[in-house]
Amino acid sequence: MTRSLTDLGRTLTRWPRPPWADALFVRRIAAAALALLALSLFIRGNPAAEHAEVVVAARDLAPGHLLEGGDLKLTAHAAGALPSGASRESTPLLGATLTGAMRAGEIFTDLRVVGPRLAGVATGAKDARIVPIRLADNAVAEILRPGDRVDVVAAEDSSGLGARPTRTLATDAAVVLISAGEPRSRAAPERIVLVALDAERATVVAGASLRTALTVVFH
Repeated sequence: MTRSLTDLGRTLTRWPRPPWADALFVRRIAAAALALLALSLFIRGNPAAEHAEVVVAARDLAPGHLLEGGDLKLTAHAAGALPSGASRESTPLLGATLTGAMRAGEIFTDLRVVGPRLAGVATGAKDARIVPIRLADNAVAEILRPGDRVDVVAAEDSSGLGARPTRTLATDAAVVLISAGEPRSRAAPERIVLVALDAERATVVAGASLRTALTVVFH
């Protein structure tokens, strides 16, 4: 019985394999190799991908910070993954005011600093401008936040013969930044509020801020 099984095994070993079995085996090996290659490329990334140098924060930065050379550094990033408006040079950013907090390594864009691009996005107007104003009540500035929509109001002016009642100078202004302010005493520091407006209303508000106290109405 044992010998019969041995002879049967030898017979099966000598039996010719069908051609389709070899082809199927080869295809399976090729498919496995391609799968491993794809996995390797996915993990490693494409070494031939185009890279570009962009400006990133060299350290954690606070809102309202005036940017200096030590705050900026150039780092290479994959060009296809860069955000729109990414800054490629550090020189134009020097002295600019930061609109929000940034972590070390974050990429600078044109919306990260106070400028025409930020004003246009905030208002939807191509001729938008950013105007600094001091509010009559400093406590109001304490509760303002970037992104708030407000109406700018001139307080009643009863001095002299040209007295004017309270009036609205601009509607739907966008708050883009509230400064930390410089303390003049032990009281709360004076805050400067930057608001984005179209060019015509920006001129009106800027002129009124030199003559009368201003406040804002929240939307």
